[in-house]
Amino acid sequence: MAKAPQLGGKGSVELDADAFGAPFNEGLVHECVRAELNARRRGTAATRTRANVRGGGAKPWRQKGTGRARAGSIRSPLWTGGGAVFGPSPRSYTFKVNRKARRAALRSALSLHAERESIAILSAGDFDAPSTRRAAEVLAKWETPGPALVVLAGDELAAAKSFRNLAAVSVLPAEAVGVADLVGAASLIVSQSGLDALTGRAKGRRAGAPAENEAA
Repeated sequence: MAKAPQLGGKGSVELDADAFGAPFNEGLVHECVRAELNARRRGTAATRTRANVRGGGAKPWRQKGTGRARAGSIRSPLWTGGGAVFGPSPRSYTFKVNRKARRAALRSALSLHAERESIAILSAGDFDAPSTRRAAEVLAKWETPGPALVVLAGDELAAAKSFRNLAAVSVLPAEAVGVADLVGAASLIVSQSGLDALTGRAKGRRAGAPAENEAA
């Protein structure tokens, strides 16, 4: 069974074999990462076509006899100020990934950190007040490469404020962590409450549900 060290030299914590012992599924992880990053896109890029630009109600000049090329509208893309051709328009980039596939991808990402021994457990209760210096010392003692992702419970505000100002460190609540966040982090630091929440999500257990009611 995989284990994660507790920061501060307080021993280690055994990781759930189902959530942190799954084989890495590269194709599934890629699909979920792409879906998450696409969902973050605003999709507001827009251009005006010839139907949206001003003018063009009358033919600029007669069809024949002027010696110039024929023209039907000043809205043509060939003209300065004309409409754009095949330009972007507001759209949604999201696409659906099944729930079981998302859970499997989450297990793959967590298991990769467990395999690489790049996950550690943080005692968030030790931070009774925000202290960026103390957070920096905790990271320096572990000596893992960045960028680092710190996963905490929603009520662990003092620890979150301690880590959020450090360079190459991201702080997220456990319920907001996605596969893209885990894959993009070289090291994972998680509190015990955050670990329980991530394990529950990976195993399909709803928040507050007892362990015996876990979904397959």
